[in-house]
Amino acid sequence: MDFKLTEEQRALKLAFEDFFREEMKQAPETTGGLEALLASEESWKFHRTLGKKLGEKGWLSRPWPKAYGGCDAPIVEQQLFNEVRAKYRAPGVDPWGVEMFAPTVLIGGTEEQKKRILPPIAKGEVHYCQGWSEPNAGSDLASVRATAFKAGDYYIVNGQKIWTTGAHFADHIFLLLRTDSSSRRNAGLSVFYCQKDLPGIEVRPIQYMNGKHVYNEIFFTDVKIPEANRIGQEGEGWGLTRETMNFERSGIGYFAGAKTVLAELVRYVKNTERDGKALSENPLVRQRLAKLYRDIELGIALSYMGAWTQHKGNAMRAVTMASMAKVYGTELNQRLATAATEAMGLYGQLEQSDWAPMGGSMIDAFQMAIGMNIAAGSSEIQRNLIAWVGLMLPRTK
Repeated sequence: MDFKLTEEQRALKLAFEDFFREEMKQAPETTGGLEALLASEESWKFHRTLGKKLGEKGWLSRPWPKAYGGCDAPIVEQQLFNEVRAKYRAPGVDPWGVEMFAPTVLIGGTEEQKKRILPPIAKGEVHYCQGWSEPNAGSDLASVRATAFKAGDYYIVNGQKIWTTGAHFADHIFLLLRTDSSSRRNAGLSVFYCQKDLPGIEVRPIQYMNGKHVYNEIFFTDVKIPEANRIGQEGEGWGLTRETMNFERSGIGYFAGAKTVLAELVRYVKNTERDGKALSENPLVRQRLAKLYRDIELGIALSYMGAWTQHKGNAMRAVTMASMAKVYGTELNQRLATAATEAMGLYGQLEQSDWAPMGGSMIDAFQMAIGMNIAAGSSEIQRNLIAWVGLMLPRTK
């Protein structure tokens, strides 16, 4: 793999830099990170406005075919975009619509579905949430119990989804549902999508102890979803969902965002004294930050390798690379948040205070980082995938 960018790619990266540098001057103070994005109407409004601007430039969908709102660009250009956006901690990209459901439609949708579903996503006009997790299932995604049974030109959907991030703001939801009641595990599942305001859909908030609202549970009672909204063949949804997981896990945002946080932390330790000396002179702090810098650069290289692998069409290798990026990225962000809050001492626990270092952002990051090791497939699941698919070791169950 050649890591050197072409002249056109360097120019494109500069264009991304110029755009986000200017646009983020208008960002609400709370912008930055998933929690902040979903925490207020103001943040969500800025996210949608920025998304439409990105859509007008064609930057949400550069690798897609032109017929569906893309530019036929190499995947590496989308990685460049994601890297710069993460550097500025900018919203504007629907992670479920753009980065998960759209690739699923590109792989498994009919021609009619691609032309109907993809352009509004490319323009930033619609936003999705993900209906996968269910109560009592833990990380076992295949234990889907919510059902969809055919009734004429519709499917009738009943059941419950949980931990649905951002469902209180999203326009649409994509779902994994059981369409064969006699099936077990990953057989007999199908992928659907629908508008979130259909009759029979009820969204209830799951609030944090501090009152923040990021997650939801959703109840489906005799909801009618048109057959035209089923993606792929009935009963073959598990294969499509596995493809979707790989897109979910292959982002460079873990590492570019961590690089920005590390730069802020470096400024903090340079400008903060403890026991009469700058924190930056403490050898333990210096070594810890140096190791984090090394790990972040390695992660960025790993992400570009993943994009290159996808570009070359090596599907099996891409699965392994996606899992490697996910487990490495989420655990690295956990180490970064821990290092930051420990360097800050008791001040690291402050969130809304003039005394809170780095705007109080690190206590949120510390609390969020632990959950991210579980979300989108736990680290244990990722390591199993690396063992089974990457190393071809036998499955243990």
